[in-house]
Amino acid sequence: METKCICAIRRIYKAIGAFEIELERLIGLNINEAMLLCLLSDKADLTASEIAEEMGLTKSNASKVISSLEQSGYVKRCICKEDGRSMRFHLTKKGIEQLSHVHCDQLQLPPELQILIDEQPPKISYRSVVIPDVE
Repeated sequence: METKCICAIRRIYKAIGAFEIELERLIGLNINEAMLLCLLSDKADLTASEIAEEMGLTKSNASKVISSLEQSGYVKRCICKEDGRSMRFHLTKKGIEQLSHVHCDQLQLPPELQILIDEQPPKISYRSVVIPDVE
């Protein structure tokens, strides 16, 4: 079995882990929390399902990230005006302030990630990836 691609993905996965440790050290947020702040700064008033979809997370994981940021006071939930049963999330002033502390030039990307950014690969959906059955 050819394992080159799996080994490359493992190196990228480890590089993302190292990046997340540095991110937490610098700004006190994990990568999903930082990504949610960025997402809500671009697209305000999203539902939990929309957040999960945009971030490529399960609804359960998205709920945990939202809850963490709510407890920190960075995100606030509001009742949806169109559907009173639904909640929408947006950044608070504290969340906007926290996001202003994120400066990408302070974050040293591992080489395995820097090359991906430099190359600007085509955007693909994780849902379009097909993993064949192994017999």
